[in-house]
Amino acid sequence: MDPSLMEPCSQTTVSSSLLNRMLVIMAKAPRPGIVKTRLVHSLPSPAVTSLYRCLLEDTLALATSLTSVEVAVMCPESDQEELAHLLGNTVQVVAQKGEGLAAGLTSVFRHFTAVRPQLVIAFNSDSPHLAPSILDSAFEILATHDVVVGPTHDGGYYLVGAKAAHPVLFESDPMGTRSALDRLLTRTKVLELSTGFTEPFYDIDVAKDLILLARELQLAPAKAPSTAGWFAEWHQAVAQLRQCTGDL
Repeated sequence: MDPSLMEPCSQTTVSSSLLNRMLVIMAKAPRPGIVKTRLVHSLPSPAVTSLYRCLLEDTLALATSLTSVEVAVMCPESDQEELAHLLGNTVQVVAQKGEGLAAGLTSVFRHFTAVRPQLVIAFNSDSPHLAPSILDSAFEILATHDVVVGPTHDGGYYLVGAKAAHPVLFESDPMGTRSALDRLLTRTKVLELSTGFTEPFYDIDVAKDLILLARELQLAPAKAPSTAGWFAEWHQAVAQLRQCTGDL
């Protein structure tokens, strides 16, 4: 990554106490072959679908544990009814406009800043082990920047926030690739948007991520209790995965 892209171009100071805080979880209905597709060659299909359901449940619990933060879910239109039922109508579930994650991210900021400016953060559905303090800090960073980004170690990002919609920020972006973060930062620079950063973290995309999470939850299962329960249920499959990856 070009280090110059990590430097904010300008700084817009807005008191966080004056703006509503909205955390939007990017989600899909837990269906086989649709969620966590990069894990389907490493685990049985039912295990992958069950894992995503647990990750989503724990992510929602993390989100709703925050103080003075509204929580919503953004999903494909075809998943809206199923997710609303799955989540027990505990949070607002909004259908995105268009297909794919890039369209979903664009929809988040168009929808939630349409009426008034808000501190809006889009958060992935597979980082329930993230410390709540990092999400709190993301809102504080966003209060003094146009955009906040939470980088992942693999070149993507686990959260992105803004106070207004920027239609071209995610347009035609090949999300889920190693260049996703670089592309986003290039666009924030072109648009002259000041950008702040939370701590780098990892999300759950491939087998090595899952093994890392298994170690973390073995020490602190309360971070993500549903996911910790999944590891207990599928311990044999995870043990085989460790053998295949040479992580014994």
